[in-house]
Amino acid sequence: MMATIEAFHFLRPLWLLCLLPIAVLWIMARPRKADREIAAGEIAPHLAAALKVGGTAGRRVYPIDGVAVGLALLAIASAGPSWSRMPDPLVSETAPLVVALKVTKSMETGDLAPSRLDRARFKILDLVEARAGARTALIAYAGSAHRVSPPTEDPNILRPLLDGLSPAVMPKTGDDPAAALALALEINDSAETPGAILMVLDDFDPAAIAGFNAQDDSALPPIVVLVTLPDGQIPAQLGQIDGITVVPLSTDDSDLAHIERTLRSAHKAALLADERLKWQDRGSWLLWPAALLTLLWFRRGWTMRWTMAFLIATGLQLPSAGNAEGWRDWFLTPDQQGRLAYESKDYARAAALFADPMWRGYAQMRAGQYAEAAETFAALDTPDAAFAEGISRIRNGEYRPGARAFEKALERQPDFPTAATNRDVAWAIVAYVERAREQSDTGEDRGVGADEIVFDNEAQRGAETSIEAPSGDAAPQTAQQWIDSIDTDMGDFLRARFLLENSVETSGASQ
Repeated sequence: MMATIEAFHFLRPLWLLCLLPIAVLWIMARPRKADREIAAGEIAPHLAAALKVGGTAGRRVYPIDGVAVGLALLAIASAGPSWSRMPDPLVSETAPLVVALKVTKSMETGDLAPSRLDRARFKILDLVEARAGARTALIAYAGSAHRVSPPTEDPNILRPLLDGLSPAVMPKTGDDPAAALALALEINDSAETPGAILMVLDDFDPAAIAGFNAQDDSALPPIVVLVTLPDGQIPAQLGQIDGITVVPLSTDDSDLAHIERTLRSAHKAALLADERLKWQDRGSWLLWPAALLTLLWFRRGWTMRWTMAFLIATGLQLPSAGNAEGWRDWFLTPDQQGRLAYESKDYARAAALFADPMWRGYAQMRAGQYAEAAETFAALDTPDAAFAEGISRIRNGEYRPGARAFEKALERQPDFPTAATNRDVAWAIVAYVERAREQSDTGEDRGVGADEIVFDNEAQRGAETSIEAPSGDAAPQTAQQWIDSIDTDMGDFLRARFLLENSVETSGASQ
């Protein structure tokens, strides 16, 4: 709340000067009490009472009062009050999250049925599903910390990975939350927008307290600790750590609601600090009370003589070709209607409403209409449009055209580091798939032929192959089906990967 108050300002403060003539008009036009009462004895009392306009009670509110308030609201709305920034339409509207899950023997205790670890898994999946559209990365830690999953929006990707986690797959026993924090900070620093860290644990090694408190609080993302202990117990060590939010595990969703509120607050604070984002004009909120005040003009005895002249004068400036197809068209422009639909997450409708091509493309992206969004952005000649075109094509599986779109954005704006990074990633994916195709041609590796639809083999790498598609109404595999089709047990897969990572780190430290 305090951050919102501190961020409050006007985008066009010169409009506030209009309040001065409005105040002068109000003072001059408002009726005053008669300067002299009828002296006693000058006229009969019953006649004096009849001659008094308005009876004995003085009138408190006049038409000019409503007009002055309405004009003042319009002046303030024109000044552009703002206290928040417009979210980046290319990224999630919720802060990305890195979840660090403790995977030790103590987490297999059954005091929380079926076990602390199982309850932690359920809570993490519920949180990911509640944060639909937000990216979540997963870390597992015991005596060492390991990346389980990169940031993903799909809980179906995390579910089998979480199921495969157990103390048996961890290469090193112990409890090292400091290592988990360091890895979480590394992942968080690589995210497009500032995120948060959620640590899920049942106990905390006191030796790690000093490491947590030694971190620079100004550069540290919000850290939430979900404690998986029965009866809302909280380890005493957590009270010695500065700047963290501790949430006890609950049987209902109150713990998830608490975590989500913390994440939203952190995301808003990060947006306020991001100088690249524009401030959001909130002046339109004042138009509705101003419009309601005009209804008083139709009240009996409140009609002002110059009101009709004002309406005629302003009406002459309205476009004559506009046709209202509904009540919204009388009050809102197509872009305003599109923005309302966008904020309501009705992205398909927003895409149909927006007249602004950039916002139409953003809405098409959110609606999953990636091909249409790419065409919309391609028709524009700004670096932001070329960057958005690249994102759309990448999400549509068109990696080579996506890389070219990023190059186009760099041509228009050479100092565009995000476009440079995405270009390099896109070209790396192209190179990887073409190498995989060469292996497939020699029989070393199969199963990448689906990319034949996307890649045009411009580099003439590998022979053109023909792959027979499934017949009938066969649908493409979901992420869950693909992971279930892996022959190797997920636990064995994670253990092998963690052992390899640990051996690499050990050999690197010994050198």
